[in-house]
Amino acid sequence: MNRPTRKQIILTIAGIIIIGAIIYSFLPGAVSVETATVTSDSLQVTIEEEGITHVEQQYIISSPAAAYVRRINMDAGDIVEKGDVLVRLEPPRSAILDERSRAEAEARVDAAEASLEQAETQAKQTISERNRVEGLAEAGSATRQQLEQARTDAAGAIAARNAARAELAAARAAVRPAAGGSGSLSAGQVLRAPVSGEVLAVHRKSEGSINAGEPLLEIGNTDSLEVRVDVLSEDAVRISPGMQVMLEQWGGETPLEATVSRVERQGATEISALGVEEQRVQVIAELKSPPESWTDLGSGYRVLAEFIIWEGDNILQVPTSALFRTEKGWALFVVEDGTASRREVKIGRQTGLAAQILEGISEGDQVIIHPGSEISEGVEVEAE
Repeated sequence: MNRPTRKQIILTIAGIIIIGAIIYSFLPGAVSVETATVTSDSLQVTIEEEGITHVEQQYIISSPAAAYVRRINMDAGDIVEKGDVLVRLEPPRSAILDERSRAEAEARVDAAEASLEQAETQAKQTISERNRVEGLAEAGSATRQQLEQARTDAAGAIAARNAARAELAAARAAVRPAAGGSGSLSAGQVLRAPVSGEVLAVHRKSEGSINAGEPLLEIGNTDSLEVRVDVLSEDAVRISPGMQVMLEQWGGETPLEATVSRVERQGATEISALGVEEQRVQVIAELKSPPESWTDLGSGYRVLAEFIIWEGDNILQVPTSALFRTEKGWALFVVEDGTASRREVKIGRQTGLAAQILEGISEGDQVIIHPGSEISEGVEVEAE
């Protein structure tokens, strides 16, 4: 039997090494994963929605009747005191007549003058006849029926004469141009500030005719602001008066504190930016931070309202991205001795980023976040 040569031994060993390397390259390696440590820390459950600041007591100044308004020499931001004159009103101006309308109006005047002349003549005759019949009645030469008829005819003629005079006055008034006088104004022709505050908006500055109820300007006290937030109806039932609210992204360096004062009981259907119908409820929050900390905040400003639904200290928690649904509830993967170990857990409160753990793991455990389909029980893992 021939003994292998040195060259054959070297080639055999090299072949074994190559085959082993090839086999090892096809063996599954450790899966690279991202992990997080289970900690005990404070936890807050919040609802975040955009809100708009609003003056608590806002007054819209409008005309109580159709009128002619003088130019309003005020701008947004002006300070007013209670009782200051804000708007001056005058009686409505007559319409300007074109040539045809003026001709028709003048014709009505002529007709009214003719009617008045006829009515005055008729009144004179009936009055004269009444006086004559009254004289005859005193002498016993006229019956009572004749006397009553004469008096009735005279009264009717006098009424017709008065109506003709009124008709003529109205016809002449339609022809005369409107008096534009700037004489003294009565108390009913000025609108005064109901409270001391600041002009929030001027809806109309130029003079001209206005209709009854037309808004002219708005005033209010910007030192007393509230925040109005439209929240989803399923979130509104979790919000109650007295709940703490933090206002962020309002332009200042630090968040502002507020308290829920009212939750409306009437919802409304709104269309979201994605075109989805949503039931929204308005929540009113009152600012509690000192006024000097938000002096530059005005009415109609955008804020981000964060309603604190629940909060606790020393709460065992994990990132919500580590959890996944199972038939029994919730589960996650814990890293043990370099392998993934599946654990069933019981969770409590949840936020957008963290979840409270009631059972299943302990503080200090390393959990896998964003576990993919390649992660299963016993798979070798390597933390990034």
